[in-house]
Amino acid sequence: MNVPDRLRWAVERLDVAPTDHVLEIGCGPGVAADLVCQRLDGGHLLAIDRSPVAIDRATRRNAAHITAGRADFRDTALEELATDERFDTAFAVNVNLFWTRSPAHELALIRGLLRPGGALHLCYEPPDPARLTDLAATLQAALTAHGFHPTTTTGARFLDVSATPA
Repeated sequence: MNVPDRLRWAVERLDVAPTDHVLEIGCGPGVAADLVCQRLDGGHLLAIDRSPVAIDRATRRNAAHITAGRADFRDTALEELATDERFDTAFAVNVNLFWTRSPAHELALIRGLLRPGGALHLCYEPPDPARLTDLAATLQAALTAHGFHPTTTTGARFLDVSATPA
């Protein structure tokens, strides 16, 4: 399977432990979900996307992980997510809502879903690598304003702004 470099890079940043509980926001066709699930042994991934087509593709791609109890996929937007599960890590790759408008509601929801010591990772591959610095600054400001402590890691073309609740 051809895995985009941005997804490999993003999943590496997560440092998923075998028993972690992970939330993927905007899972698309489930490629990153598969990479995360390969690292889980006793842990669990909940992947969400507002697109029924994406969830259908992700479910088919990750059928073995679902059968093994490592993954669940839901057709829902983040702001509509209802779950009692708490997560060690939440992540999103190229999900624009965190930098194109105020993500106050979504960040409050994520803060409530993270276990103590949990982290949010917002990973991006902008079309123009020159935008990495501006994107990082925008994300850091939004996260700080909404009760998170952000840390930025960049690669040649990629950005990961990880944050823990204050």
